[in-house]
Amino acid sequence: NLVVDIEAALRMAQQQAQLTGSVEPLLAALKSAQQRVHRAAQPRLAPVQRALEKDLERLSAAQVFDLPGLLIKLDEGVALVDGLVLANQLLPSQSALPVKVDAQGAPVAPSWWMAGLNRFGQQLRDLVRVSRIDSPEAALLSPEQGFFFRENLKLKLLNARLGLLARQKDAARNDLGSAAVMVRRYADASSRKTTQMLQLLEQAGLQMKASEMPHLAASLNALSTAAAGR
Repeated sequence: NLVVDIEAALRMAQQQAQLTGSVEPLLAALKSAQQRVHRAAQPRLAPVQRALEKDLERLSAAQVFDLPGLLIKLDEGVALVDGLVLANQLLPSQSALPVKVDAQGAPVAPSWWMAGLNRFGQQLRDLVRVSRIDSPEAALLSPEQGFFFRENLKLKLLNARLGLLARQKDAARNDLGSAAVMVRRYADASSRKTTQMLQLLEQAGLQMKASEMPHLAASLNALSTAAAGR
């Protein structure tokens, strides 16, 4: 009964680890099984004890990606999308005209002809703007297309999230790669939001390169052998 109960607990922990992407259920189940086998003090269970120790050591040294942490990162990425500055986007600070101040630092109201000249100059600034854009596609991006760019970027991140939940790591990795290409192509490289987004995508990709969830093969084989009376 003890052997069958421990085997069922380990298989349940294996399923929980696959669903949550965390090794904590496996570690807790192995430690609990070790304590129960030790309390039983039966020489026939010595191979089981050794197998449990072997799996516990291997599991402690294994690198497994943190699924809950990855999902949180992707949610943060979706929240960052609306704050991204596009490469061809005109910022308010770029279109503002300098304001004259007096010796005390108070703003000086311009004369009527200067105010008219400033308005005319502002219109010219809105018509023609010279700036450096490395990607030709970003220069031709209209405001309406900018809206769809943000929505498509959100869809890429959400698809990667669904891929992780469905254990389709290759599809999720491809979606993250496509999202990074879109950000580098259309977002302003000098913006802090762009840097944060690229760092987030890079960190998520590195975490996904971790090894797959380990299996408790040694412990389960030893328990099967002990249950058969061998």
